[in-house]
Amino acid sequence: MNRSAHVLKTFAVAALLAGTGSAFAAKTLVYCSEGSPEGFNPQYYTTGTTFDAVSVPMFNRLVEFEIGTTKVVPALAESWTASPDGLTYTFKLRKGVKFHSSARFKPSRDFNADDVLFSFNRMADPNHPLAKTLPGATYAYFDDMDMKNIVDRVEKVDPLTVRFVLKKPEAPFIANMAMDFASILSAEYADKMKAAGTPEVIDREPVGTGPFQFVSYQKDAVIRYKAFDQHWGGRPKIDNLVFAITTDASVRYAKLKAGECHVMAFPKPADVALMKNDPNIDLVQQNGLNVGYIAFNVEKKPFDNKMVRQALNMAVNKKAILDAVFQGAGQVAKNPIPPTLWSYNDKVQDYPYDPAKAKELLAKAGYPNGAEVELWYLPVTRPYNPDGKRMAELIQADWEKVGIKAKLVTYEWGEYRKRSKTGEQHAMMFGWSGDNGDPDNFFVPLLGCSAVKGGGNVARWCNQSFEDLVQKAKTTPQQADRAALYMKAQEIAKEDAPWITIAHSVRFDPVRKEVIGYKMDATAHHYFNKVDLRQK
Repeated sequence: MNRSAHVLKTFAVAALLAGTGSAFAAKTLVYCSEGSPEGFNPQYYTTGTTFDAVSVPMFNRLVEFEIGTTKVVPALAESWTASPDGLTYTFKLRKGVKFHSSARFKPSRDFNADDVLFSFNRMADPNHPLAKTLPGATYAYFDDMDMKNIVDRVEKVDPLTVRFVLKKPEAPFIANMAMDFASILSAEYADKMKAAGTPEVIDREPVGTGPFQFVSYQKDAVIRYKAFDQHWGGRPKIDNLVFAITTDASVRYAKLKAGECHVMAFPKPADVALMKNDPNIDLVQQNGLNVGYIAFNVEKKPFDNKMVRQALNMAVNKKAILDAVFQGAGQVAKNPIPPTLWSYNDKVQDYPYDPAKAKELLAKAGYPNGAEVELWYLPVTRPYNPDGKRMAELIQADWEKVGIKAKLVTYEWGEYRKRSKTGEQHAMMFGWSGDNGDPDNFFVPLLGCSAVKGGGNVARWCNQSFEDLVQKAKTTPQQADRAALYMKAQEIAKEDAPWITIAHSVRFDPVRKEVIGYKMDATAHHYFNKVDLRQK
């Protein structure tokens, strides 16, 4: 038995023995996750691996997405109103919402406006006393979305009312408020830890209002949570939630078959047919709101040359990648947004697979003898890419044919993201699952100028014509008018080629039959607060 399996069994048994003081054994759901979270404060990160482990189980937002859709519904705010000019949003807060407690902290009050002000002001104000508690951490999503230039201020109207005053109208504002970075933290917890001289604890030992409460984390092995009895949305039906961190998709599948986990993340496409025929497994699937791509760091040679970027687009056989890596469970991507999203521009012409033309272009760009580059590849399975290493090997072979020698590089997931935020990468494999059903959520955090600083724009590409279009779309109220702007933006992105758009994948969630009520989420998160387990 490998170490993580041993740890998992130990935890599962401990959880079952812990019980709830009743005559019944506690219900423990084990989720085989694909990687370790980068940390435990959702404000600092942008990846689904971290959000699944942090913001989804342990935190809430003012508004949230209904599970399975991108429809915005009330959460910590019971209701909200917008002024006619689109510059003021007023949120009425839910009364009686409880925060978690921990060994270090017992809340003395319910959630109120102070928590909202703390959560947003900390991200917005670099001089906030708790703006910097973890060395090197940045408010990546807040920066990527340029929220400093959208929100002017957050005001406390009364203990249960807050007002957001914007600098300019922002069409996707309410959808943005449902995203993970907008999770609400406890101001009282922050004050107590600051007074104790340990402010960094708030980012390591999370306290939220979510359906599950943090118990413990054994690095790269297991995260343990327990149901929060006082959750405002009702206590979860399961008693314990265990994330068994299992980076190998084949090992995750073996654990699922053995009943060591109930749900697993991101199966290998090669295993999908077997799962469909397994009587113990339900395979839930849907077209992903996602894109997988290779980003060229345009600040580094030879990728600072547009002709090189175009040539390397032509050198990649995307159809072969779709067959070998995705095994047909997806479609070739030509735009940064998937065809399921409004404003998709189907008239955009993708670069053809044409190695001869690629070689010509490279010579014209000043690289007749090719070049040596690094290609960073994903160390973990993602919803938009089931096998980063295999994809990298195929691209490496394709580029070799046109004289580009690619050295393959990877790091542990947290390190991979950390290094890319500072621009260390050359060509880099990345991708995105939409967070809110709005095209803005792809264009601005991934290709916008402000996202170079935040680190989400790993191509470090800032094109003023593109930027003007996506910024104008934010302040345009009518969806048809916004769509026209986004369509033009897609043409610019294709021509200037900061990326090789690879694929939009179909997503699969394998779930054991004893799990009741599991719903696949539109934003690729994994929610367990509404599920139950059949007693054997």
